[in-house]
Amino acid sequence: MKLYSYFRSSASYRVRIALNLKGLDYDIIPVHLLREGGEQRQQPYQQVNPQQLVPSLAVESGDILNQSLAIMEYLDEIQSKPPLLPSDPIHRAFCRKLAYAIAMDMQPYCNLRTLQYLTKTLEVSEDQKRAWLHDWMIKGFTALESWVKASTLTGPFIGGSQVSIADCCLIPQLFTARRFELPLDDYPELLKIETACIELDAFIRARPDQQPDYEN
Repeated sequence: MKLYSYFRSSASYRVRIALNLKGLDYDIIPVHLLREGGEQRQQPYQQVNPQQLVPSLAVESGDILNQSLAIMEYLDEIQSKPPLLPSDPIHRAFCRKLAYAIAMDMQPYCNLRTLQYLTKTLEVSEDQKRAWLHDWMIKGFTALESWVKASTLTGPFIGGSQVSIADCCLIPQLFTARRFELPLDDYPELLKIETACIELDAFIRARPDQQPDYEN
């Protein structure tokens, strides 16, 4: 497998975690989102993903998969162990809920093309951009914290004793929050889950600073 990835992309980060959890071999194909106007906008990568987004996963059949959650579900279907969702239907729905809340309702506001539109097209200031980001992330993390706190699952992960797609989404989103200097003290339950996750090898190897294209 070949994973088209950018080290700082939270969507790429979550797929790297899932691949590592599954023990699947893959090669990283770096796609630099800033160099020369963004390699994702250039013709070679547009043929990989017309959306001009990362990640994309090229699989053995020759097919190319896009969208991080679709990729993670595919990985769960071809490699059932360890599962990325609990066996209980309600618990599965709970993990999906949190994963979707992050990937669909939080991360898009932090996406590079969204931020570039704010600064280049709407000409907002850096302070305004940061306020925009903080507002959407606070709303999202507040909901996540409430859901996790009310959950009957005992942890240490979102879905209980097994890492799920929700954890794969949470850790990169916390990374993004720190990049943009959002205080996280109001989310102790999420931070406890993070502490459990980041000790695992799959999460360590997926970290941005462990990637071949990493830059300070």
